[in-house]
Amino acid sequence: MPIVFETLQSLYDHGFDTVIDVRSPAEFAEDHIPGAISLPAMSNEERAKVGTIYKQVSPFDARKIGAAILARNVATHLDGPLADKDGSWRPLVYCWRGGQRSGSVTIILQQVGWRADTIKGGYQTYRRLVFGALYEQPLPYRFVLIDGNTGTGKTDLLRHIKDLGGQVIDLEGLANHRGSLLGSMQGGQPSQKWFESLLCLELSKCDPARPIVVEAESSKIGRIVLPPSLWEAMCKAPRIEITADVEARSRYLTRAYGDLSAEREMLKSCLAPLRRIRGHEQVDTWNALIDQSDFVALARSLIVDHYDPTYSKSRAAHEPVFAARIDAGALDEESLKHAAVRATEVLREL
Repeated sequence: MPIVFETLQSLYDHGFDTVIDVRSPAEFAEDHIPGAISLPAMSNEERAKVGTIYKQVSPFDARKIGAAILARNVATHLDGPLADKDGSWRPLVYCWRGGQRSGSVTIILQQVGWRADTIKGGYQTYRRLVFGALYEQPLPYRFVLIDGNTGTGKTDLLRHIKDLGGQVIDLEGLANHRGSLLGSMQGGQPSQKWFESLLCLELSKCDPARPIVVEAESSKIGRIVLPPSLWEAMCKAPRIEITADVEARSRYLTRAYGDLSAEREMLKSCLAPLRRIRGHEQVDTWNALIDQSDFVALARSLIVDHYDPTYSKSRAAHEPVFAARIDAGALDEESLKHAAVRATEVLREL
């Protein structure tokens, strides 16, 4: 009988040995229950074929052809990734709505002798719980934001705070983006839904009695939109501002974005949209610095002529409350570790 999960935490604590997603690879790639493995009942092409037959021929023909496809694919899984599972293995299976795909696969697994079960409502149940947590209900957590101008080492500071026992969520890490004009990272960004799945999983590990430290962000990280429940909590949260002089920040940005130094044309293309905001003369100056390999001067000019004015405008709009200001000095590892110790002391007082 399908298992009913009323909360995300109960689903995370499902107690089964393996969660199996039998939807198509494309569905799995967009989003899935964290920790689930993909054993598709149908490939992307097979699912499209059966759907076309269902609409253009008849539901009966679609079910008959779909059953044959599913049986062949499950046989492949039994001979492959499931071949080493012993009789005590307990899988939890789900598809899109908890219907035919997961039900059919589960019957076969049960006939083998495994204590398999399904999720009532399938992926839609899971997604409804995620949506409820991030879009319909206030988050039951306290947040503290690490704020500061671009190039003040905020992401590295989070890592040091975590090493000191702080409760940290790296939003830019989950979004696989550094949160700025030049923030793209190798591998690209996850889907919006997968980001939200990762976020919910991280939140589930947090203690509501302790503050969660996150970096101050705009409402978007690259193309990922921060869900409203998180954004509202962040807007109300106290902030710890990290400061450093322009020269230290310029050197830090040159190190942090060193991967872009070898991609000069891509770097220029990333700066091109700023012609509308900062003007052609300014962007031409930046391009000349790229051609000269003077990346410290480039970082300095980006800070003074673009990032700091943008930050000041954003700060004026949000009227943030600062609990403390911490000078991060030279922004080297030792300076950031010292700043993390001070930030941890501030967190204890909040």
